[in-house]
Amino acid sequence: MSARTTRECLYRFCHNVVKLYSKKYLRKPNAYDVQQLYQAHEARHGFPGMLGSIDCMHWGWHNCPTAWRGQYTRGDHGYPTVILEAVASQDLWIWHSFFGLPGSLNDLNVLYQSAIFTDVVNGTGPDTRFTVSGVEYRRGYYLADGIYPPWSTIVKTIPYPEDEKRKKFAKRQEAARKDIERAFGVLQKKWAIVAQPARAFTPKRLRLCMHACILLHNMIIEDEGRAICEYDENAAWGNTVPVDPPQQDLNSFSLTNDFTHANLQQDLVEHIWNNVNMVDDDGVEDEDEDE
Repeated sequence: MSARTTRECLYRFCHNVVKLYSKKYLRKPNAYDVQQLYQAHEARHGFPGMLGSIDCMHWGWHNCPTAWRGQYTRGDHGYPTVILEAVASQDLWIWHSFFGLPGSLNDLNVLYQSAIFTDVVNGTGPDTRFTVSGVEYRRGYYLADGIYPPWSTIVKTIPYPEDEKRKKFAKRQEAARKDIERAFGVLQKKWAIVAQPARAFTPKRLRLCMHACILLHNMIIEDEGRAICEYDENAAWGNTVPVDPPQQDLNSFSLTNDFTHANLQQDLVEHIWNNVNMVDDDGVEDEDEDE
């Protein structure tokens, strides 16, 4: 087969994988999944209400058109890249992917264009309430690094902890957030196409390849019996009644509320200090062999 025919076969294969398996292997968590994730993350990391970890990865683009190279190139990389935003749980299952933005953007720019919190604003997601330190919060959260904004659904580390409580919290948060970094590493290790600069000529084909690799990655986790959540095609995904614009504005305000973010972080600091006792000084147990 010629190189061109090989590439066309690859794109057709990726298209059919995405078409057939996206509903199951790149789904949003339903109410049952949320509770399973809560239990697994609290047992493993000691964080109640944790849905997963969020971060971005850059995929090099070898055949980026010359006219686009400036848009897709960032100074710290020196070559064109395309950004993948993803959320991964402790089992390395990828629950959310947003791919295709130019590599000149940073994680904050990507978050503002992502649809990860659309269901929160529209009121169509499942019930994700949880309690920590005697306080009930309405929405679960993701662990993130320092560039992310202080929203009520994002928990960041404390950059300069001053006392033992905050030092312990920062250590646990940074250790737990490695889930998404490990997921990116496993994704690149399994699929050489993601580890090497992409040779497709259009963003559409790049998206097909990336999403197909993510779907196959999740299939392998399920096949190996390491998935936290089991798929139920009859499960209710959440509310289906759209909310009025005033309620959407209220939900958007609650989502970006930095006061709730600060309170949640403080309650987690107290919870980690009072209740969590991990087995080693690194804050994590021994990792799985392929991680």
